[in-house]
Amino acid sequence: MSRGVVYDAIVVGSGPNGLAAAVTLARAGRSVCVFEAKETIGGGARSKELTLPGFVHDVCSAIHPLGIGSPFFRALPLAQYGLEWQHPPVPLAHPLDDGSAMLLERSVEATGETLGCDALAYARLMEPLAHSWDRLAEAFLGPLRVQSARHPLLMTHFGLLALRSAQGLAQHFFRGERARALFAGMAAHSMLPLEQMPSAAFGLMLGVAGHALGWPVPRGGSQKIVDALANYLCVLGGEIVTGVEVTSMEQLPTARAVLFDVTPRQLVRIAGEHLPQSYQQRLQRYRYGPGAFKIDYALDGPIPWKAQECLLAGTVHLGGTLEEIACSERQIWQNVAPERPYVLVAQQSLFDPTRAPAGKHTAWAYCHVPNGSTVDMTARIEAQIERFAPGFREHVLARHVMTPADMELYNANYIGGDINGGASTLRQLFTRPLPRLNPYTTPNERVYLCSSSTPPGGGVHGMCGYYAAQAALQHALA
Repeated sequence: MSRGVVYDAIVVGSGPNGLAAAVTLARAGRSVCVFEAKETIGGGARSKELTLPGFVHDVCSAIHPLGIGSPFFRALPLAQYGLEWQHPPVPLAHPLDDGSAMLLERSVEATGETLGCDALAYARLMEPLAHSWDRLAEAFLGPLRVQSARHPLLMTHFGLLALRSAQGLAQHFFRGERARALFAGMAAHSMLPLEQMPSAAFGLMLGVAGHALGWPVPRGGSQKIVDALANYLCVLGGEIVTGVEVTSMEQLPTARAVLFDVTPRQLVRIAGEHLPQSYQQRLQRYRYGPGAFKIDYALDGPIPWKAQECLLAGTVHLGGTLEEIACSERQIWQNVAPERPYVLVAQQSLFDPTRAPAGKHTAWAYCHVPNGSTVDMTARIEAQIERFAPGFREHVLARHVMTPADMELYNANYIGGDINGGASTLRQLFTRPLPRLNPYTTPNERVYLCSSSTPPGGGVHGMCGYYAAQAALQHALA
């Protein structure tokens, strides 16, 4: 690539959304080049040997219900370019202190068998939605638009449920501790207080995705997702340039459109001279969410769960009851690092032998903390794992810790450790970063935002990039 080359579009950032935008543009016959500041592509979907040789860890994202469920990814021939999904027998386990565990199974009925008195209530809530995943994904994995109203009865039913707080929905539908705890663990992915709207939306979408499609892992690591996208992009004629940090639009080759896989703070810093002052000021008020504190483990064997059925699951939620999880997530918004955090654990090597040497295993664990927190959560995370898997520490060969500051250093989009590109509050859920008829556009017709700071927000699904590219094709590249 030479500085004098003219492109239809430039994409800044090679995360899943940036690459999705580039692929969408290339499939439409437009010339496109992606610029990445790091030496390797990937954004939140990189994999590395973080602990010991031969142990492959996902640096950020690990489990991908929205990846396999993404309408955009499902329309691409990514299997031809190296992406292979591995499905654990059980998508999710949620252990309790009595040594039992609830299991989110592919079957709604089988899930109900672990929920005791709430089996029927759970089936009534989830069964109709699980059969409607494709329509739900089309409507809600993106901005609010005309297509969202194609199935008015389903959309109204889901919307009324999703706009509730997770705590309110769980207490309304379920009488027992087990179903309430299972739903709380899924809803806590929102990084919102569980008594706040619309935290229920996250629990519903993740639960429905588990029943409809599963919560798979990519064989070989999350890096395989972006590698497949990059390989496909190159076949389409797109280009990728790594090791170039874009600090201003002036250093880019000439292009009719520039799409930024960055958050509002970086957009102002890079493209501020090309945007109205009033728009910049509104972007500066964009609200970032809690941070993440993460640990990767090299283990000499599987995690010794008290509830052995947890070994069937790719993901394990640790935090106990609805009340405990709600307390943990509430404290984060009160700027308190919880003593007993809600912890998400992934055990990919149980189902993907490429992740660790023979007989050895990896584990991936993180908890939510206040944005920019400097509290060391290592002991607290491990105490929660030990609570449900006594003797865990004895199996640790090595650990790699990432604080919120480390997260931001790894990926500049993770402001204060926020891995979701901004708080998923009701105000910012569908109108992120700002209320606009088309949230991917800016006042400058050449400049677009394609990151998780646009709808539908965080997750490895590529939908932000897809819709941003569609906006560019309708305007600057029409």
